[in-house]
Amino acid sequence: MKVYKTNEIKNIALLGSSGSGKTTLVEAMLYESGLIKRRGTVEGKNTVSDYFPVENEYGYSVFSTVLHTEWNNKKLNIIDCPGSDDFVGGAVTALNVTDTAIILLNGQYGVEVGTQNHFRYTEKFGKPVIFLVNQLDNEKCDYDNILEQLKDIYGSKVVPIQYPLHTGPDFNSLIDVLLMKKYSWKPEGGAPSIEEIPAEEMDKAMEMHKALVEAAAENDEELMEKFFEKESLTEDEMREGIRKGLASRGMFPVFCVCAGKDMGVRRLMEFLGNVVPFVSEMPKVENTDGEAIAPDVNAPTSLYFFKTSVEPHIGEVSYFKVMSGKVKEGDDLTNVDRGSKERIAQLYVVAGSNRIKVDELQAGDIGATVKLKDVRTGNTLNARDAHNRFDFIKYPNSKYTRAIKAVNESDTEKMMSVLNRMHEEDPTWIVEQSKELRQILIHGQGEFHLRTLKWRLENNEKIQIRYEEPRIPYRETITKAARADYRHKKQSGGAGQFGEVHLIVEPYKEGMPLPDTYKFNGQEYKMNVKGSEEISLEWEGKLVFINSVVGGAIDTRFMPAILKGIMARMEQGPLTGSYARDVRVIVYDGKMHPVDSNEISFMLAGRNAFSEAFKQAGPKILEPIYDVEVFVPSDKMGDVMGDLQGRRAMIMGMNSEKGYEKLSAKVPLKEMSSYSTALSSLTGGRASFIMKFSSYELVPSDVQDKLIKEFEASQAEE
Repeated sequence: MKVYKTNEIKNIALLGSSGSGKTTLVEAMLYESGLIKRRGTVEGKNTVSDYFPVENEYGYSVFSTVLHTEWNNKKLNIIDCPGSDDFVGGAVTALNVTDTAIILLNGQYGVEVGTQNHFRYTEKFGKPVIFLVNQLDNEKCDYDNILEQLKDIYGSKVVPIQYPLHTGPDFNSLIDVLLMKKYSWKPEGGAPSIEEIPAEEMDKAMEMHKALVEAAAENDEELMEKFFEKESLTEDEMREGIRKGLASRGMFPVFCVCAGKDMGVRRLMEFLGNVVPFVSEMPKVENTDGEAIAPDVNAPTSLYFFKTSVEPHIGEVSYFKVMSGKVKEGDDLTNVDRGSKERIAQLYVVAGSNRIKVDELQAGDIGATVKLKDVRTGNTLNARDAHNRFDFIKYPNSKYTRAIKAVNESDTEKMMSVLNRMHEEDPTWIVEQSKELRQILIHGQGEFHLRTLKWRLENNEKIQIRYEEPRIPYRETITKAARADYRHKKQSGGAGQFGEVHLIVEPYKEGMPLPDTYKFNGQEYKMNVKGSEEISLEWEGKLVFINSVVGGAIDTRFMPAILKGIMARMEQGPLTGSYARDVRVIVYDGKMHPVDSNEISFMLAGRNAFSEAFKQAGPKILEPIYDVEVFVPSDKMGDVMGDLQGRRAMIMGMNSEKGYEKLSAKVPLKEMSSYSTALSSLTGGRASFIMKFSSYELVPSDVQDKLIKEFEASQAEE
């Protein structure tokens, strides 16, 4: 295979909802370019793109698949992304390392929520977009309606380059208004016959051609002047205008294909080869120092590793993009993130599970290597003169969490090792060993996302696991001041234990003045502050510890022990064993024994005095509240809102956003446990949501009573 230069390489992300036909399109593209001799099918479980056992089991793409093809002396690197929102990590990764997005639309359904989710990501990353209407042979396909939907949602930037003469099972021809030709196919598809446009279609074709010429001219001043002069542009000028329009997101061209019958695929590839921007024409990527790094073949070599997968019969395969310079087999590079040295022993370009050895890859290209010692997803490898580090892929927050447990406890260590490896393959699977909840948590994008992980653990790794409801990280606090004292006394021959602590607790708020006077049961307690310590807690919130002991009632050297005892109780609150926060403790009196007082005595006295005072101080449980945004078709808005209100949600606002409704709410985490499954069921999979932590708020009193009873029952069982 020839070595492609930076200005001969185009990197493309293939996006679209589940069922839009991305995997089938890839088969047709690879077949048309001669990379494969026959086209596989999803039903036949023999496609290049879906080659993992779990993908064949479910009939879904689970991982993004890196592919390449050669067309007209250009190299097209394509990343085929899973359609399900549960596997959005693949789309996010692909958009970060490619330069153009093709968004497929299912001819039967048109614009779906998945389409809009993917478009939002292209918007966020500033990537050019081509809309591709597939499955034109579906009897329910209505191309004109799909075009109208696209224009309603994305505006006048949507410009059709082709339209079908008819849709449904008889689809076999279309009009291309860029080339002003009619394309027709025989039933087996493949190479089209190209003819003049029939007279009865000429008016419609000319009208669409003029709109395309105008849209192309708008993206370049010189072209605009030529257009005003001649009212037309040459084919090359139009291509130049469309390329600039794509690069600036000034236009979104619309193409047509029937991937299953290999109709329109060859023409699409011509457009990708001739018109889509090259790597060198797109904005530069910044390294972690904020420097823009050009894909310059003469610069020192930097590779960014964006994907790792463990593949049958070969082991770990590491996928990278050449950010600058060039890489050859035998190159010695340094891992900036881990400080280790690596040798690139083998260099490949890939098409799914097919790997083709190459001698060299240049800036902007995408390739793979195997058997690296210490490279993880997100690492940068540099040659001696390069000083780059890249960290530009940011994944969305998790939306679905389960506690995970090996059925056989002896498998726990092996399970953790496999989970950490699987996180390398899909960084949106996040593993957390929660000290607070005493559970191993697995966070993901949805129920199907975690079901896939379970299938792989049980079928590939032979580790039986079970999922459980995750405990909720409640917090405990107090709402009023209270006083308590506690004497710890123990005598058992020889030196005993003695420590007595008198203290006051009260709610802590930022900026509150130092304590002065308190009144409990008619008795006044005047404070004389000798020292104050403010502790920012690991779990957020604060503990403020004040020494107000006078007359040497407690020696200063015992104060750290008292604080240690209080901290132990803060880590396991008296109501539900949850972390306590936002408390001010004033130790104002106590007693010592000249022989028996020691650190352990004052630690225990401090802990118990704090516990008693806490229970009298109007203790309250706080629960985590999340900001939730739901993107939902308008016909399902009422159902979704009713369901959220049943989850104790506070609706914050609603607005229409490009063809769908956006509902904003604040919802307790406890109520979001199975939300992704419920939302999918309510809307037939047409809605999606995002959530992020907002704050801790007081739980309603009936919920608090229930939580305390549940905790007491669990303690009694233990």
